[in-house]
Amino acid sequence: MVKKAFLFPGQGSQYVGMAHDLFEHSVEAKEMIRTADDALGVNLSYIMFNGPEEQLRQTEFTQPAIFLHSVVLASLIRTLQADAAAGHSLGEYSALVLAGAIQFYEAIKVVHVRSKSMQQAGIDNPGTMAAVVGLDPEAVDNCCSNAAAEGIVQSANFNSPGQIVISGTITGVRKAMQLCKEKGAKLVKELVVSGAFHSPLMHSAKDKLKAKLDATHFYDNRIPVYANVTAKSVTNKDEIKNLLFEQVTSPVRWEETIVNMINDGIEEFYEIGPGKVLQGLVKRINPDVQCYGIDKFTDVEKYL
Repeated sequence: MVKKAFLFPGQGSQYVGMAHDLFEHSVEAKEMIRTADDALGVNLSYIMFNGPEEQLRQTEFTQPAIFLHSVVLASLIRTLQADAAAGHSLGEYSALVLAGAIQFYEAIKVVHVRSKSMQQAGIDNPGTMAAVVGLDPEAVDNCCSNAAAEGIVQSANFNSPGQIVISGTITGVRKAMQLCKEKGAKLVKELVVSGAFHSPLMHSAKDKLKAKLDATHFYDNRIPVYANVTAKSVTNKDEIKNLLFEQVTSPVRWEETIVNMINDGIEEFYEIGPGKVLQGLVKRINPDVQCYGIDKFTDVEKYL
C-alpha cells in the first residue's frame, strides 16, 4: 500500500469564492459551513463566497475561512485514507481535526480565538515579515541575530531549501533584510501581512489562545500529525495542546516536516484546501514524490 499524507494550507491561500462550489454541490458541505457560521456567530460563508477581498484578508476571517474550506474537503474525501497529516501554521488545526484530536465544532471556535487574538496582537505590536530566497537557515539566523540591536527579528518559516521567511518589528526585519542582501541572498522581499506571525510579537495572542485551548477537549490522534514546532509526529493530546500554544511564537519547520514524513515512508502528498502553495514547497523539498491538490468540487469528484 502506498502511504499517503494530507497537507493543509495556512494563511495566504484564501481567495474570494472559496468553497462556494462545495456548498452548492454537497449537502454535507452545506451543513458543515452553516454549522461554522452558527458556531462563530459570524456570516463567514458570505465573506468566503463574496468577499470583499480586503475583509477576507483580515486575519480574523482568513484563518477560519481556510480552516473551514480544508476541513470540509477532508470530510468529503474520507474514502481516501491518510496515513499521516501536517498543516502549515493554521493548517495544523485542520490536520488535527482529520486525525480526530479535536472535534470540528470545537476546533472552529479555537481557530476563531486564535485569529482574532493574532489580529489584535498585530495591531498592538505592529510588525512585518519578509521572504528570503537563496540563503541557508544558519546564514539567515545569523543575519537576524546581528539585526537584533535594531529590533526583534527571527526566522518564522523554514519553507523549503533556500526559502525562509523572517518576522519581527519593522526596524528589526528591515535591518535583517539589508544584512541578508549583503550576505548574497537572491531575493529579499517584505510581505504584505497584518502582523509579525511566529515571532515574540505574538505573545499576547498566545496567552488568549492558552485559555481557549485549556477549556477545549482534545483526544489522542488516530494518525500521526507532524507538528510545526518540532517537525516530528505527535499523537498525545496533552503534547498536541502544548505544541499549538508554542506554535504561535515559534518558527514553522516545514522543510524538516516534509523530509521527516518522506523518511517515515510517505510516498504521496495531497494538499487539501485552497491554493497550491504547499504542493510547490513539497516539489522544491523533494521533486521525486507524488503531489496532488484538492481544492474545488471537481477535484473531490475524482475520489468519490
